[in-house]
This record gives sequence, structure tokens and C-alpha cells, in this order.
Amino acid sequence: MAERDAEVADVEGRRAASGKVSVVALTALGIGSMIGGGIFGLPQQMAGAAAPGPLIIGWLITGAGMLMLAFVYQRLAINRPDIDAGVYGYARAGFGNLVGFSSAWGYWLSAWIGNVGYLVLLMASLGVFLPGFGNGNTALAIGIASVVMWMYHVLILRGIREAAIINAIVTVGKVLPLVVFVLIGLFAFKFDIFTHDFWGAGVGTAGPGAVIAQVKNMMLVTVWVFIGVEGASVFSERARTRADVGKATILGFLSVLALLLAVNILSYGIVPRSELAGLGDPSLAGVLEAAVGPWGAKFIALGLIISLVGALLSWFLMLAGRDRARSRPGGAHALVPGPRER
Repeated sequence: MAERDAEVADVEGRRAASGKVSVVALTALGIGSMIGGGIFGLPQQMAGAAAPGPLIIGWLITGAGMLMLAFVYQRLAINRPDIDAGVYGYARAGFGNLVGFSSAWGYWLSAWIGNVGYLVLLMASLGVFLPGFGNGNTALAIGIASVVMWMYHVLILRGIREAAIINAIVTVGKVLPLVVFVLIGLFAFKFDIFTHDFWGAGVGTAGPGAVIAQVKNMMLVTVWVFIGVEGASVFSERARTRADVGKATILGFLSVLALLLAVNILSYGIVPRSELAGLGDPSLAGVLEAAVGPWGAKFIALGLIISLVGALLSWFLMLAGRDRARSRPGGAHALVPGPRER
């Protein structure tokens, strides 16, 4: 009898787990929400802020700080398995309903406004290949962007798990162009270009003060590229285990950090900093074009389109999860799976 009960419990456990999101999908959600269009414009933004030496110092500081934040999400996921919905749930449990509501509302508001920017950039990227899209704000671009938005809406209505699987596939597609850039960059990298004016003495007064100023300027950019590190914790309710949430958060963060460092540092060794700072957006296209020729720019433009498609899906998923948590009377503790998620 005991064996039969154990067998039934095991079957029910597997059935419940089958409707949950795997650690791979959770990791892809974190990577997908962090990698959007920012990394493709990073070389120009960083070149305008810092020389290679201060750049490396700034990345070490930012990377260490954001790693601590990732560890916080990991420990919270394990130590407080009763809290769902990530940032909102933790804010509500720690500081009450008002702070929890403000956290959820502010997060939701900033996310959908950011999605508008993603859609505009996506339409502008399509303009590289198709006429009529301009800078992403023409009538055709607005119409196509609206259609894209409704397509995401229909996809998510089919179920969070299905959308998360598609997001994992798209994340591979968006990371692939960046990996190709890194591989090409390793061969195109020139050490003398990278070390020229290593501490930025050519753009200002040399000395510790100038280095600190450059570090500060580049860190104003680096903090923003990690927005979305909380992606896995937002869907903690749908994870197979709470340990998966912690693993996905750390894996996603380290993967994105490695890509950001590689793309940023290699760019300084392919194009001189003075030229890098003057490249148009997306500046990564200009860097790859300098390394391999005109096809490199179009390759990166295509990668940017795939990346934006994936980032939009990740953030629509996070908005869906956040909106459900915010709208339930009981908050994070009252989250109940929808019909397709049971």
C-alpha cells in the first residue's frame, strides 16, 4: 500500500512538473530580458565615456556589484519559497502592501514603456533591409509594430510555458550573432590599438582623478545593461523547483556578463577609441564592418532584429507575470495558475 501511494505521488509530481518552466527556459528568460538592443550600441557608448583601463576597472566594479544582487535573488528564492513574483513579492513581504504595490506598479510601468522603445528600434532595424520604416516612427512602422504586439499577446494567451519555450529558442538565435562577433574579434584584435592611450590621457588631464571620472561615466551605462537580471525570480511560481530559480539567475547573469565584457573589450582592439566613439547606432555593426567588410554590418543588423524580437517576448512575458501578481487581491501569495498552466 505504501509503495502504491509513493508511486501515485511520484506520478502526480511528474505531472505537476510537466506544466512548469525548466531551468533552461528560466535562464533564457533572464538572458533574453538582459540582452536587447543595448549590447549592440555598447562600443560607441563606452568609447565616449572611458579608455580601456578605466573601462576594465568599471566593469570589475559593476560585475561584482551585480553578482551580489544575483546572489541575493538566489538566496531569497531558496530561503523564502513561499514568496512568488520576484521583486514584488519580496517588497510586499518585507515592507508591506503599499511598498509592494508601488514596486509592482512601477516595474510594470517602466517595462511597457521600455517595450515601446524596443518596438521603435525594431522597426528602425527592419528599415535597413526594407523601405518605408524610416527611423521606426513612420505610419508603416507603427502599423507593423501594432501587429507584432498583438502577435505576442496571442502567443502568451496560449500559455506561459509555451511562450517560454519559444523564448528559449529565440534567445539562442540572438546570442549566436554575438558569439560570431567574439570569435571574429579574437582574430581581428590588435593589441597596439587596444593599449594606445590606455588610461585616457589624450582626452583629459592625466592622473587618478581623470581615471575615476571615466570609471564613473562608464558605470552610468553598465548598470542599465543588467536590467532584467531578476527575470527568473519573476516566474518563481512556475519554476519546477526554487533551486532552479537561483541557478537560472546566476547562469543568466554570468552568461550576459561574459558576452558584454568580450564584445566591449574586443571592440577597443579592432577600432581605435576615437573612431569607435563616432560610430553610428548600432555601433557593433561598424566594428564588425571594420573587421570583415560590409557584410558584417548587415549581419549585426539582422542579429539586432532577432535580439529585439527575443527581448520583446521576454519583457511581455515578465509583464504578463507581473500584471497577474499585481491584479490578484491576495498579491503574490494568491497567485493561481490559469487553465492552461495547471
